Amino acid sequence: MKLITAIIKPFKLEEVRQALLDFGVEGLTVTEVKGFGRQKGHTELYRGAEYTIDTLPKIKLEILTIEESCQSIVEVIMKSANTEKIGDGKIFITNIESVIRIRTGEKDNEAI
Repeated sequence: MKLITAIIKPFKLEEVRQALLDFGVEGLTVTEVKGFGRQKGHTELYRGAEYTIDTLPKIKLEILTIEESCQSIVEVIMKSANTEKIGDGKIFITNIESVIRIRTGEKDNEAI
């Protein structure tokens, strides 16, 4: 099993979510996060004063999947989240040793 964690721009959430649903993803976790990468934030002007925003709002998606679907899901995210501009985000893939559904006690692939 694999855990796909994607950090994307907030305005791309609905497009990515719909693309994943169309692909057949049955569940995902969405978290509002803040962070920075190479762009290191930016400066803004508010009422004549300039200030620096060190962290930018992002969306973190987490999808647990079987190994066979992992690469296809990554491709769906890459295609639907891409704006071809800096700050589009990152995708992390990690191995999951075990999963247990709390309600039924189902384990691993049956728990997904």
